[in-house]
Amino acid sequence: MVNLPKGWSNEEIAHKIAEDLPDGAYVNLGIGLPELVAGQIPEGKEIIFHTENGLLGVGPPPAPGEEDDELINAGKKPVTAIPGSCFFHHADSFAMVRGGHIDYCILGAFQVSEKGDLANWSTGEPGAIPAVGGAMDLVAGVPHVFVISSHTTKTGEPKIVKECTYPLTGPRCVNRIYTNLAVIEVTDKGLQVREMAAGVTPELLQEVTAAPLCF
Repeated sequence: MVNLPKGWSNEEIAHKIAEDLPDGAYVNLGIGLPELVAGQIPEGKEIIFHTENGLLGVGPPPAPGEEDDELINAGKKPVTAIPGSCFFHHADSFAMVRGGHIDYCILGAFQVSEKGDLANWSTGEPGAIPAVGGAMDLVAGVPHVFVISSHTTKTGEPKIVKECTYPLTGPRCVNRIYTNLAVIEVTDKGLQVREMAAGVTPELLQEVTAAPLCF
């Protein structure tokens, strides 16, 4: 296993995504790491968060003791609602996604290919619990898909690969990848490294990435 620098924390990665989201964007956050982005929005920037279980205008997590069991996100975690937020049926929520009314979605990943293919719902292993959720609808209906993930698995296997070996969530759908080691743009000419964490060299980053990188 390659001895990797720690790189950015999960919160630091989420902050980078928050900075890159344009003011006024409508954004869906996936379950897990993507949820951290909601707490990293810079002061003065307005981002409207959407959750597919039926809320537009998701606010930050409530203070301890102020949770409302009926106010949750798609991951069943307690949230708040900002002024002007609205609630709607699950089917209407997916109509927003499928109709192209959400600007960005932030998702986790098991694998991302050099062409932007995404695998994030199943490893395909016997007994694995599939977790499709709304991801397939999101990558098909949302024009900008950002991935937030560790750069490698816990055992050091690359998550950024030439071709996905896990079942696909969607083909050629990822625009940008944010990991603890780097920010990488998916382009027609390949994977373009935009930024690297402190202590990460091009040689090291390529060693833990199973697809060619452009620097």
